[in-house]
Amino acid sequence: MPPSEGWAAVTPIMLGICFVSFVIGYLLGSIPFGLLLTKLAGLGDVRQIGSGNIGATNVLRTGNKALAALTLALDLLKGTAAVLIGGLFGPYAALAGGLGAFLGHLFPLWLRFRGGKGVATYIGIALGLYWPAAIGFCLVWLLVAVLTRYSSLAALTASATTVLGLAVHGRWPIAILFGLMTMLLYLRHAENIGRLRRGEESRIGGSKQKA
Repeated sequence: MPPSEGWAAVTPIMLGICFVSFVIGYLLGSIPFGLLLTKLAGLGDVRQIGSGNIGATNVLRTGNKALAALTLALDLLKGTAAVLIGGLFGPYAALAGGLGAFLGHLFPLWLRFRGGKGVATYIGIALGLYWPAAIGFCLVWLLVAVLTRYSSLAALTASATTVLGLAVHGRWPIAILFGLMTMLLYLRHAENIGRLRRGEESRIGGSKQKA
């Protein structure tokens, strides 16, 4: 885990290290585990079912819960791995690696920049940078999901409270990163937000809606 302290002035060498860390993170984040796993399992192209997303939620629509759980775990861990690799060279490189992994998952080059929505990778990055933030995210997600049965609303609420919690605890560099990632996460959930406003969003365990 990268150190929570030891932030120093950014030097040209550090900028170069951060760039390399960002690229490594992007390459890790852009691995489309949901697509690869469903194809290996003989379930076809996950982009052709449900929402067309490559994340665990859409993999679950194949009916294979184990495969969806594995997708979730791998999408999460690629964010953590990117942070830990970058963290070997300092806290700034850890942040760069995390950002790279998130952008890689959302906009993978190999899939014409059409990736997942980023929730699992978001949690994985939090786990690597400051694990209490990951725990807090999961607790808020669970609370909102239980109360409303909206997975998307739970993710949106949990991400916003994660940024607030990091700021309250004075983790400003990490809070800034998560503020940026939260804005991107909201953008990727624009359709979900629209359905929530219209009362058309699917509930957890409810009847299927049009993607």
